[in-house]
Amino acid sequence: MQKTDEPVGVREGVAAVPFHPPARRVRARPLVTAALPVAGVAVVLLLGGTRWLDQPAVQAWRTVCLAITVQAIPFLILGTLLSGAINAFVPADLFTRVLPRRPALAVPVAGVAGAVLPGCECASVPVANSLIRRGVTPAAAFAFLLSAPAVNPVVLTATAVAFPGEPAMVAARLLASLGTAAVMGWLWLWRGDEKWLRPALRRRPAGHEHGHAHGHGRWTEFRLGFQHDFLHAGGFLVLGAMAAATFNVAVPRAVLDAFSGTPWLSVLFLAALAVLLAVCSEADAFVAASLTGFSPTARLVFMVVGPMVDLKLIALQAGTFGRAFAWRFSAATTVVAVAAGALIGGALL
Repeated sequence: MQKTDEPVGVREGVAAVPFHPPARRVRARPLVTAALPVAGVAVVLLLGGTRWLDQPAVQAWRTVCLAITVQAIPFLILGTLLSGAINAFVPADLFTRVLPRRPALAVPVAGVAGAVLPGCECASVPVANSLIRRGVTPAAAFAFLLSAPAVNPVVLTATAVAFPGEPAMVAARLLASLGTAAVMGWLWLWRGDEKWLRPALRRRPAGHEHGHAHGHGRWTEFRLGFQHDFLHAGGFLVLGAMAAATFNVAVPRAVLDAFSGTPWLSVLFLAALAVLLAVCSEADAFVAASLTGFSPTARLVFMVVGPMVDLKLIALQAGTFGRAFAWRFSAATTVVAVAAGALIGGALL
């Protein structure tokens, strides 16, 4: 269509009123974006006839990557389904009604609530922000933020499947993660400053009483929530599987022995790796199980730190609450999570 500067729809003798055609809605294509890493893995896995892809190291990489992805996808789907259902159908004022009024008691209750209300870490930041805006004390909201993606039933089931015959690993993950969430909530009560938070504490505006967006039906909100969580977490899952496979194949054994041979170095190394890989919490147990060269305590720390502190979470927290909050909270959470994982792992594993 040829563009013109003249107004359209003006008739002679009538006041010229410019006619603006309705703007076309630009729809995001999350499916296309999320499909890119999946397509990349599929191409690598299917092109087995290419000579360089038949090398033993590349074959081992394909095997590890495919194993982690296939094992984790069912738990990722289940977790995002439950998360979307809670977001769409659970009343928004549920937490303000069930949490104790005393902040010190609300913190552990919120942590336990996170254990029974599943959600991926990608959704935990906006949920925590929403809770604060509904009147929940920030300390309790942050305890929920840390516990929900770390110890919900889907994550614990995935951990049991990834570590068959090792119930102590599941118990250790539950205790270390709940302990970290509670300590961080109490730490916020003691030393936290609301000036670090970007959004003002305000109640949810009218039209949001049921926990779903204004103008959307509950089923529409469920579909949108599931689509958002699955596509975001799925993309990180595939990238995490690729990174874990690369780590297992490309890193020289001498480097792994240098870290894995020393207990504290192995713990710190896998804690840093969890921050960098940013694997979805529904899938990180399978990645940890593949790191067979490290001690059970180090792998436990990997699973405790990952759902609470990683690169994507730091970015989400900075965008939602502000950089002053994100750096302080992430640094403190890392220290507490490593300490909790090392202590619980040393006692149970």
